[in-house]
Amino acid sequence: MQKSQLGSSNLFVSKLGLGCMSLGTDEKTAFPILETALEEGINYFDTADLYDQGKNEQLLGRFFKNNREDIIIATKVGNKREEGKDGWSWDASKAYIKEQVKTSLKRLGTDYIDLYQLHGGMMEDPIEETIEAFEELKDEGVILYYGISSIRPNVIREYVKRSSIVSVMMQSSILDRRPEEEVLPLLAENNISVVTRGPVAKGLLSPKYRDKLTEKGYLNYSGEELKEVLQTLEQKFLDKRTLTEAAIQYNLAQPAVASIIAGASSVEQLHANANAVNSAPLTAEELAFIQKVSKASVYEAHR
Repeated sequence: MQKSQLGSSNLFVSKLGLGCMSLGTDEKTAFPILETALEEGINYFDTADLYDQGKNEQLLGRFFKNNREDIIIATKVGNKREEGKDGWSWDASKAYIKEQVKTSLKRLGTDYIDLYQLHGGMMEDPIEETIEAFEELKDEGVILYYGISSIRPNVIREYVKRSSIVSVMMQSSILDRRPEEEVLPLLAENNISVVTRGPVAKGLLSPKYRDKLTEKGYLNYSGEELKEVLQTLEQKFLDKRTLTEAAIQYNLAQPAVASIIAGASSVEQLHANANAVNSAPLTAEELAFIQKVSKASVYEAHR
């Protein structure tokens, strides 16, 4: 599988990364998926301290204990669970980040994290303090690089201007084109890579999309609009490529995108995602067609 340089870093990540949130906690189910990922040439594994209350990091730590240096681990910080309470609160303070990284390192069974990401972010955060925490962790060798996971243009602009992030993870798909007008060009201009999540829009951009359709629709698509655009896309790519292949290749066609993070709850699903990444890139005509039939959605009030 092809690899891309992540921003200005020395990390070269596979075009498809495995989103580990959907692995669950059972090794009998998760380990074959992780093994298949390695066989497919995937070297980029994305997790978070929040997933399964830290058990996801522990799972990866057990699986990769003998080949840690062969893979790239990305994890996230900022969502804080409170003992005895449901849900979580947000904490982007320097003290929390520097304390929480120790917990993630222990769970992952490693002494460094390749890519440490702020798991969200708001304009009300102590941004300078947050950046200082990541920079100190870099200087200490605890993390190699850092990035943010955010869909907020205002927040992204602040980190582009004030930090040395190498990547931004964000939701992006044919059905969610919000990043295209402003965020993707900004990041490409500053040599900061985009890692996209949700490329198949919760299964809507897959051959089984009919099972996912509801009257509610999706984002700014009504139920009828969504059905029409998906049928149009399916008809366009009939006998050429699956809807999933078109969706994933659409993300990869964006100049700023280095990798796509997709989850897999089975070996078969992982193979399908890998085949989609390895399929032929979209032609200029196919790309133009997708952009014509889908909505060029924009962010509300530049959150």
